[in-house]
Amino acid sequence: MMVLPLVVRIERATPPERTDALEAAAMAVLGLLDDPGEWRAELETWQSTGRIRKVVRRARGAEWRRAIELPGRTVEHGSAEVRVHPPVPLDAWPKELAKLQVGGTELADSTEPGPAGPPVLWENPALEMSAGKAMAQAGHAAQLAWWASSQEERELWRSMGLRVSVRRAEGFDELAAGGLPVVRDAGFTEIAPGSCTFVADVPWLRVRS
Repeated sequence: MMVLPLVVRIERATPPERTDALEAAAMAVLGLLDDPGEWRAELETWQSTGRIRKVVRRARGAEWRRAIELPGRTVEHGSAEVRVHPPVPLDAWPKELAKLQVGGTELADSTEPGPAGPPVLWENPALEMSAGKAMAQAGHAAQLAWWASSQEERELWRSMGLRVSVRRAEGFDELAAGGLPVVRDAGFTEIAPGSCTFVADVPWLRVRS
C-alpha cells in the first residue's frame, strides 16, 4: 500500500491554529495533484489503487529542519506550515519521517474562524477526530473534489490559488446527502469504518449535484 506523507510543524511555544492546519493540508494535497512534477509516477501509482491513504506526522525544531531537507513541498497558510512529500510504500518511509510522532496530534483555534469562502470542506462535528486525523480527512475531501472537477473547473480553482476553507458544519447529514463528494473513512484509526467525515462543497460541483 502506498501512502501520502504530510508533516505539520508544531513548535511548543507557537502551535498553529487548527483550522489553518487543516486548510494547509488540503491545499498541499491539491498543489501536488495539480502539479506532481518529478513525482508523477509515484502519484499515479498511489492514485491508481483508489485507496488514497494519507498519514500526518508532526515535527518541531531539528525534526522539522530534517523533514524539509527531504523531497517535498511546504505550504505556509496563516499560522500553519505543512509539508507534503511524494507517496511512499506504507512500510518504506524515509527514516527521518518514520521517526516522527503520528498519533495524538491535537490543535485548537484560539478564536472562532472567520466567514468561509468557497470552496468549503465541511467537517462532521459529531465525530471526535484529532487534528492530525482531520488534516488527512480534509486532504481526502479536497482530492475527491479535484477528481470530480473538469479541466476548466480545475483551471478556475487554480486561478483562485487552490484555496479552500475548512469549517464544522451544522446540518452535516443534509450536506452529505446532497450529491457532493463525501469522505467515508476506511476505519484504520480513531473512528469507525464508513464514517462520513467531510463533505467537499465546491460551487461548480454544487451546481451539478
